[in-house]
Amino acid sequence: MDETVIAAKPRKRAPRRPRSVAPPAPAGFAPLVTERLKLRPPIPEDAESLHRLINDWEVTRMLARVPFPYEREEADKWIASAARELEQGSAYHLVITGSDEGQEILVGCVGLQIDGKTRVGRLGYWVGRRFWRHGVGSEAAGRMTRWAFANLTLDRIEANVAMDNAASVAVLRRIGFRQVGEGREHSRACNAERPVWRFEATRDDVFGHAEAPVADGGAKPLLMVAACALIDSDGRVLLARRPEGKAMAGLWEFPGGKLQPGETPEAALIRELKEELGIDVSAGCLAPFTFASHDYERFHLLMPLYLCRRWKGLLKAREGQTLAWVRPQKLAEYPMPPADKPLVPLLRDFL
Repeated sequence: MDETVIAAKPRKRAPRRPRSVAPPAPAGFAPLVTERLKLRPPIPEDAESLHRLINDWEVTRMLARVPFPYEREEADKWIASAARELEQGSAYHLVITGSDEGQEILVGCVGLQIDGKTRVGRLGYWVGRRFWRHGVGSEAAGRMTRWAFANLTLDRIEANVAMDNAASVAVLRRIGFRQVGEGREHSRACNAERPVWRFEATRDDVFGHAEAPVADGGAKPLLMVAACALIDSDGRVLLARRPEGKAMAGLWEFPGGKLQPGETPEAALIRELKEELGIDVSAGCLAPFTFASHDYERFHLLMPLYLCRRWKGLLKAREGQTLAWVRPQKLAEYPMPPADKPLVPLLRDFL
């Protein structure tokens, strides 16, 4: 195989209050958890609760693709189609559940439709009326958006909101979306065209730019980072995907990190590779190769890149990142931070 991807195991979180045992999610997708909620794939047993919540004019009139009345059979069809699309990777439709006296209860739904050709996602969500004004929409839609940018190959996520849906407009702005225009879309519940606001968000809107030190006197600070191209016996290069919660989450980069005060690039790499990957590297096995100099909005980055073919220990993602062994000629297929991109052709030609 040309590439090997090593997915980090999701970290376990202890629930704040007792919960009932939820039905198992489809294989291959771990539920997304927030402080109060769980976002998981729907199962047939959800159909009754889902139907009771969404067969409500005040809910459906704000949605584009949902009819009213919403027949009970529609819930079964939607759950089946959600499972197929999840397996294909073309959409991620999840139910939002909470806990009431230890019992799991369905609260609403959140979904993301994927256009793989344009690398754009379309976000949608709804919450049952009895759960309005409790911050559920922001918590669920924000979690889905952050997960998507950190784990899917997306450049942008879009969302349309009916112009009279002030609550959803507030939700999107709260989680990092920008209003970019207006348009019209067909509403199945209303059986008519309606005006909508168009919103979108990029990775930078949601996660922000890379962190930088504060410089005195208003000067742009210089950030020193050391990176390492680990090369295995088959000539493949290790890339690490920045996990959710970090700036530029979802982008692939060479392992490494910031230099601490008084630290050399070699010492920083030895420390970072141990912390991030659990491997031991000696300074003699780090060969300087090239460097990147990139001007970000808030700081200037200087990043020497080293090559390393020998280390001790088994590679393990210790910080929630996903790892991938990639052939040099395929490195350009992985979305990277701007500073890393110029290093790819140099590394490819050398290897």
